[in-house]
Amino acid sequence: MLTPHSSHALRLAALALLPFVSPLQSSVAAPDAEPTAGVTVDATPVGASSVETPAARDARMRWWREAKFGLFIHWGVYAVPAGAYGDKKTYGEWIMHSAKIPVAEYRGFAAKFNPVKYDPTLWAEIARDAGMRYVVITSKHHDGFALYPSAATSWDIEDATPYRRDLLGPLVKAAQSKGLKIGFYYSQAQDWIHEGGAKSGFQEGGGWDEAHKGSFDSYLRNIAEPQVTELLTRYPIDILWWDTPTWMNAARTRQLAALTKLRPGLITNNRLGTGFGGDTGTPEQFVPVTGFKGDWETCMTMNGHWGYNAADDRWKSSSELIRKLADICAKGGNFLLNVGPTAEGEFPAPCVERLCDMGRWLRVNGESIYGTSAGPFAHLSWGVATRKGDLLYLHVFDWPRDGKLRVPVRNKAKAAWLMGSPGSTLSVAQEAERLVISVPAQAPDPVDSVVVLQLSGEPVVQPLPTVGATATASASQEGSAAANVLDGTGERRWRAPLETKVASLEIDLGRSVDLNGIGCDEPDVWPRLRQKYVVEGLGADGWIKLTEGSTEGHGFKGAFGQVKLQKVRITLECAKGAPGLAEVQLYRPE
Repeated sequence: MLTPHSSHALRLAALALLPFVSPLQSSVAAPDAEPTAGVTVDATPVGASSVETPAARDARMRWWREAKFGLFIHWGVYAVPAGAYGDKKTYGEWIMHSAKIPVAEYRGFAAKFNPVKYDPTLWAEIARDAGMRYVVITSKHHDGFALYPSAATSWDIEDATPYRRDLLGPLVKAAQSKGLKIGFYYSQAQDWIHEGGAKSGFQEGGGWDEAHKGSFDSYLRNIAEPQVTELLTRYPIDILWWDTPTWMNAARTRQLAALTKLRPGLITNNRLGTGFGGDTGTPEQFVPVTGFKGDWETCMTMNGHWGYNAADDRWKSSSELIRKLADICAKGGNFLLNVGPTAEGEFPAPCVERLCDMGRWLRVNGESIYGTSAGPFAHLSWGVATRKGDLLYLHVFDWPRDGKLRVPVRNKAKAAWLMGSPGSTLSVAQEAERLVISVPAQAPDPVDSVVVLQLSGEPVVQPLPTVGATATASASQEGSAAANVLDGTGERRWRAPLETKVASLEIDLGRSVDLNGIGCDEPDVWPRLRQKYVVEGLGADGWIKLTEGSTEGHGFKGAFGQVKLQKVRITLECAKGAPGLAEVQLYRPE
């Protein structure tokens, strides 16, 4: 166990005497990707007692559900090496672990962490102008460094850097002054500096340096629990974002979970540990093909790293990010988009450019994002749809060349118009299984044009062709049956036996159906399954190839020409681990 500096020992002893702080008044996977080890969870809400009523939960979650778009900030001393160590320039916030840097050497980076250009008001303004409604910043990442003065350690901004003052408090005030909610990310288990902190890939108590080996329970007692208490009593935050429950068990989880009662109304995620579900699911670096049940939030980087990497210029385009936002909201989720600031405290220019572009789009189309729920469609070949009451917001990525937007809903239409042009009336024709909206020849927006469709009554759509279908597999693990891919949830999975590298699934629809696409979710496991897939359909002359490709463990979608089929076969090859899928959907034309 590290012995705290004497001044920190005094502050730690006084921690229990701190008054409760009331909220301020205010109106491609990364080389250092965050492992999200699978844990057994329940639905116990965090931030309220276990007897919280559904109505109380809805009230607590209301702002988050309406917000839809937030800013993630990964910041720490890892911004000093900026991804470079030795002859490699491919590291991010996992640089200490990935390069196995000794504790004493890594501590030296803190002497160069001096964010003199840090302007929390500017950061909050950038987030607000981007259309974001909340901010989550790393209070302590896996390297154990605290961005605030902590009584539990001297490995913090006050004692280990020339900056010597709190980074979190000013951002909390700035965010709230701009009308933003604020949250802290906290790495409760992994800590590569302090004795006993968890290290992914090592046995409990182990590590790559004698200086950080030790008792995990002592680490939790002397570092994690005091720091969580500090964060929840010093700062009026709205979210506590746990990460990677390495070495956690049910008893350890309960110790930290109990502390969340220090801040009533707190929202937390599902990464604390065994037996604790939290409030939100957290798909990382991908948009689930079939969506998630309940409240969930995709967290994603703009390039290939969470922390600042000076050499990484693999930036997602503004167009891609806008469409991801729409797609996530169409599935009922939130989008937490990351920026990794420099060691001097600046957002990289490409990040600011993309956030500005997203803000411009949202100023016109925000109504189709904020406060919406998932659309009624599992798939639309031309885009996605969000919903608010009797309004469907049709996000058209691929503008119809013939001027006819086909919407597979059976309802009568009350009206239709272009977002941003409320006076524009579009004519709508009703057919047996769909509505056809006549739209202008040119798309109003080259990225995402929104058509508003007002319906009469609840949306009535055709069920997916896979509803009622049967699935068989070439081989299955016990308890991972082929039928799981058609249960409509994505929560259960099919996996081939462990020794199998190539396996196939066959879907029998029971009748011939017009099809033009497929969507599949993969099991949410770490390491991610990376699979090659081939999709075939059984025609009159035998099996014909429909689509093929490879995955990064995040599922896949494939489009193909319209064809009438009863049976579809998916063949998977997985280099590491057994082939598997969590959910399969087949799509018909609109």
